[in-house]
Amino acid sequence: MKFKILNGILIIDILSILLILSIVFIPSTAVRVILGLPFLIFFPGYVLVAALFAKREGRDIVETVALSCGMSIAVVALIGFGLNYTPWGIRLDPVLYSIAGFIIVMSAIALTRRARISKTNRFTTEFSLSIPDWGGSTFNKSLSIILIIAICATLGVLGYTVASPKIGERYTEFYILGIKGKAQDYPTEFTMANGKVTRVTYGGRIVDTTGGSGTLTVGIVNHEQQPAVYSVVVIVFDDQPVNVDLGGTIIEVLGPVDLQQGEKWEKQIEIVPRHTGDNEKLEFRLLKGDNATPENTLHLWVNVKATQ
Repeated sequence: MKFKILNGILIIDILSILLILSIVFIPSTAVRVILGLPFLIFFPGYVLVAALFAKREGRDIVETVALSCGMSIAVVALIGFGLNYTPWGIRLDPVLYSIAGFIIVMSAIALTRRARISKTNRFTTEFSLSIPDWGGSTFNKSLSIILIIAICATLGVLGYTVASPKIGERYTEFYILGIKGKAQDYPTEFTMANGKVTRVTYGGRIVDTTGGSGTLTVGIVNHEQQPAVYSVVVIVFDDQPVNVDLGGTIIEVLGPVDLQQGEKWEKQIEIVPRHTGDNEKLEFRLLKGDNATPENTLHLWVNVKATQ
C-alpha cells in the first residue's frame, strides 16, 4: 500500500525546530521526551540516508526505519565523541545544536539532490507500506523477522527507560562560604572588647565591624531525588550554642528549611561568639527531618580574643 505525506525531511526539520523551542522556552515539558527520542535515534539517520540515496528506489518503510535508526546511533555517537574534545563538552546545549545543525545540513543536501533528480513532488514523500518479501529465501525471511523484532525491542526498552527512569544518587549538598561568597576568606579570628566583637580577621585581612559579628554564608542543596525538610541547622562553639544574626534577628537555630528536589537554600548569617578562647571549633550541624543525628557537619577553627 502506498500513500503520500508532506516530505519527511521537511517534517523532521520542523520537529527539530519545535524541540529546540520547547527546550529553550518550556524546559519542563513532555514534548522534550516525545520529540527528544526520535531526534536522537531516528532524525539524523533519516536525513543522512536521504542525502546519500536521493532516488529512494527499492526501500520500504521497514528498511527505511532500520537504516535510519542504525545510522542515527552512529552519527550521534560520533558527534558526542567530537564534542568531548571541545571546550563545550557533552552537555545539553552543545549536543542539541550540533545534532540539529547536522540535520539541517543533511536536509539541505537531500532536498537539493532530489530536486535535481526529479522536478515533481518535491514537497511530498511516497511511502510503501507492505509486508517484507516472504517469497525470498529462508535466510531473507529470518533477517526480516529479526529486524522487526529488534526495532520493536528497541522502542520498548526506550519507552520503559523513559517511563521508569533510574533514580540518581541521593545526597544533600551542605556548604559554607566566606565573606565574599566564595570558598575562601573565612573568619579566622574574632577580637572582642567589652563583650562585643569589634574586629574580625578573614584569612589575612582584618575588618573592623560595628555589628559585633563575623559574616558567613550557609547553603543547602537538595539532591535527595524527593522533597526534604531540613528542620534545623545548629551552630555550636565546642557544644555551646552560638548566637546567629539572621536579617537582624538573633537565633540559635536556622530552619526549618523545606526544599524540593534540586532546590537550593542559601543565607548570609552573622556569627556572634559568646566567650573567648584559642582554636575554638565553630561547627555547623545539618539535621534532616526529625532525625536528631546530624546529616552532615562542617567546621572552622577560630580564635576569639579580648583586647588588652
